[in-house]
Amino acid sequence: MTRSIPPSGPLSRRFDAASARDTATSFALDTTPAERDALARDCDLPGIDALSAAFRIRREGADGLHVTGTVSARVRQVCVVSLDEFASDVSEPVDVRFAPEAEVEELAAARAARPGGDDEDLEDLPDPIVNGRVDLGSLAAEILVLGLDPYPRKPGVAFADPAPEPAEEPEASPFAALKALKGPETA
Repeated sequence: MTRSIPPSGPLSRRFDAASARDTATSFALDTTPAERDALARDCDLPGIDALSAAFRIRREGADGLHVTGTVSARVRQVCVVSLDEFASDVSEPVDVRFAPEAEVEELAAARAARPGGDDEDLEDLPDPIVNGRVDLGSLAAEILVLGLDPYPRKPGVAFADPAPEPAEEPEASPFAALKALKGPETA
């Protein structure tokens, strides 16, 4: 018995892993205004005017998938300098491998059991195929979020350092005050 999994976010497009072939299958993802509005709220953006993805999906190994393509969007962000809203384009490449959940868990356990070493030389673990499906909508949303500039700046706006304050007269030292009280030195 397969359990039904609710959508994991405002954008969900399920792809049946069993339908993948050895040759690439094209999958175009277009979004509705309601999906874009919900995703913009989740991402704390003023808006997402357009969001689409073009994926190529092919079988990898016996049960795995390899998804490549591009996620493209037109988003509205708030400039961190001027606080003005502005539109910007996002175009991010996609190159993600998927494997059955059990296989991903085995790989993660093997990695955890590995004696201390540098994980930087290790390849990323594949994403899991859950109940024989992958959610390409969630993948597109994730790639979009990762492609957003965390400190968006409106084109033409530059941060200007505040004007330096005028230099103050150096404070007289206590010894200078004592010298003034003593009077002129005689030889």
